[in-house]
Amino acid sequence: MSLGTGREVAYLVAAICFILAMKGLSSPKRARAGNLLGAAGMIVAIAITFTTPGIHNLWAIALGMVVGVAIGVPAARLVKMTAMPQMVAAFNGVGGAAAALVSIMHFSFSPVSLSTLATYQVFEVIFGVVVGSISFTGSIIAFSKLQEIMPGRPITYPAQQPVNAVVALGIVGCILAVLVDPSKLVMLVVLILALLFGVAFTLPVGGADAPVLISLLNSFTGLAVAATGFTLHSNVLIVAGTLVGASGMLLTRMMSQAMGRSIPNILFSAFGSVVTSSGATEKEGRSVKSGTADDIGVLLAYSNKVAIVPGYGLAVAQAQHVARELAETLQKRGIDVFYAIHPVAGRMPGHMNVLLAEANVPYDELKEMDSANSEMSTVDVALVVGANDVVNPAAKNSPGSPIYGMPIIEVSQAKAVIFLKRSMRPGFAGIDNDLLYDEKTTMLFGDAKDSLSKLVSAVAAA
Repeated sequence: MSLGTGREVAYLVAAICFILAMKGLSSPKRARAGNLLGAAGMIVAIAITFTTPGIHNLWAIALGMVVGVAIGVPAARLVKMTAMPQMVAAFNGVGGAAAALVSIMHFSFSPVSLSTLATYQVFEVIFGVVVGSISFTGSIIAFSKLQEIMPGRPITYPAQQPVNAVVALGIVGCILAVLVDPSKLVMLVVLILALLFGVAFTLPVGGADAPVLISLLNSFTGLAVAATGFTLHSNVLIVAGTLVGASGMLLTRMMSQAMGRSIPNILFSAFGSVVTSSGATEKEGRSVKSGTADDIGVLLAYSNKVAIVPGYGLAVAQAQHVARELAETLQKRGIDVFYAIHPVAGRMPGHMNVLLAEANVPYDELKEMDSANSEMSTVDVALVVGANDVVNPAAKNSPGSPIYGMPIIEVSQAKAVIFLKRSMRPGFAGIDNDLLYDEKTTMLFGDAKDSLSKLVSAVAAA
């Protein structure tokens, strides 16, 4: 077998690894193996690329790889689970920038005159530039919102959508001009407009919707990489980019469905720009009922079935280990305990599953939303830890609510509801939760980790 044939076989093996990795990542039990398989496929693809005839500047490539490893490994190992979406946004932006740079370099330094290329070949190049640039600057804005470098609320200004439309039309016009007569000057204009559009496109998206935005931008990066694969005649890039593009688009659609909203609504409605709750403990003559850890501990200790509903507040407090400890303490008393997981309970789909898996919570105790809701009427106590919007009955009962239509964990069906919150401030949607004022609801104010620790002690002493 010739070296060229061996190279293509190696790329085929790498592509198969990528496909199987995606399959593995669809299940918590197989996610680790899938991740390792994908990494193995990438190692094979990178290693075999060094056998390509005519490859130059090996020292520069090696230097880039060393710098990438020096940045990537510590970033991945040291990042907190609560900051995982930011890291995804950062890495995604780097991927988009890389795809755009490859296309730009091919356009600027191609040994073949661009005027002799077929129109579709020029389109492949410019598509990679536009989509990769949008993904790059869009990911920077998404990262900045989630990292609170800039305000997480939607940033709007007068005539924003018409301005965005003009920029988009300018990009389309320049693309057509390049297809008719390839020009480096026009390509530069396309690059600048695409970078600007990436910023303008993402500014009106609020921090609560940023994970959906990241997923969409991830899809864009995949498409840009696929276009780069066509430009470089690399089948493995085409396969990898297409996988990322398709999975990112499916994930975006799943997230929007889990939120009960359309993708255009998420991208263009500036959702969350107005907070409709003051955070007061009284509303329209109603007041909330708060309890002590000792009282709630007794309630939990003498229950038959408890559902723990984790939210972002649990992740911020790094309380997953204490939540598991509480569940184990209850289970030692013969109490049935399960975790009700909403698809967008964290900041990304699967975020909460990974967080709890990190605390060695058994997979069979994690129930997805539909499964959890089917059992909620048999639950004695629903313990909501740092979640708000994903259990808000306004999603079902208030047609005028911004979250109306969003599927929720129906904790209102449980016999008693315990909310662990720092304060009465609303969730990311910025709206009141009437369930907090329900007579079956008891509030336990404070840091989630501290409150859960107190509940562990109270249950043990009950």
